[in-house]
Amino acid sequence: MQLYYHPLYSDLILPERHRFPIQKYKLLKTEIENLGVSAIHFKDPKKATASQLALCHSQRYIDDFLNGTLSDKAIKKMGFPYSQQLVERTLLSIGGSIQAAEAAFSHDLTFNLSGGYHHAYSDFGSGFCIFNDLAIAAAHLINTEQADTVLIFDCDVHQGDGTAQITQKNDQIITCSIHCEQNFPRNKQQSTYDFALPAKTTDTEYLATVRQALDFCVRIHYPDIILYNAGADIYTKDELGLFIVSLNGVYERDLFVLNFCKQHQIPLMCALGGGYPRNLSSLINVHKQLFKAAIDL
Repeated sequence: MQLYYHPLYSDLILPERHRFPIQKYKLLKTEIENLGVSAIHFKDPKKATASQLALCHSQRYIDDFLNGTLSDKAIKKMGFPYSQQLVERTLLSIGGSIQAAEAAFSHDLTFNLSGGYHHAYSDFGSGFCIFNDLAIAAAHLINTEQADTVLIFDCDVHQGDGTAQITQKNDQIITCSIHCEQNFPRNKQQSTYDFALPAKTTDTEYLATVRQALDFCVRIHYPDIILYNAGADIYTKDELGLFIVSLNGVYERDLFVLNFCKQHQIPLMCALGGGYPRNLSSLINVHKQLFKAAIDL
């Protein structure tokens, strides 16, 4: 097991009452350490390069973000106030997903304690997502001939619309999104496979869908690696989710995905994805299920 983390993940000054729980990364790292994961498993990410970003994003958008020339409208859609601190944090977060994906081939199971930025489109940011880390990581693995086929398995409660848009013409990147039909974004994109579940979906239906979807994708496409967006916002008490999935249901989902990849000897890289209760301790407890599952494997 290898985990990528940088203190800058949580070191971002946001306006009071801002909707994004920026402190969750630092608090989660402490909780993972309390589970018994030693410091030797944590690695510092390197910043993603502009050329890596360009695998999935337009040069103009990259330049505008890096140089601070985004329009006010673009910054508002992105969801974060612009700052040099945001630039540094973003590049480290994307770099963490790229490096975790590469490391999965030698460590089998890796994590970025950030990532899952699936609302970022090729030429704009959206919904707290600036650049699409999993799409970039997938494209990087293919571009460097480390993988022929990559599966992005997205279990955030919101559809991976940006991921679908970016990868729609790349047959080597398979996208599977299991999300709430009635939730954000209003205008859905077409993933390779979309499993749109209704609001108030419970553990039984949700877990059955996850199992069937992952088994189907692997049987049809034989991916060399799976990039897993382990969104915590499927949890019943999430303020921006509409499912009725219990805490144990989150754990069972994560344990199934991790165990499936282990049994089929498929390298797995995991990103945190969304989670939006204002009670941070509750949110950390939901994200923690992924790491409890890893320890229980």
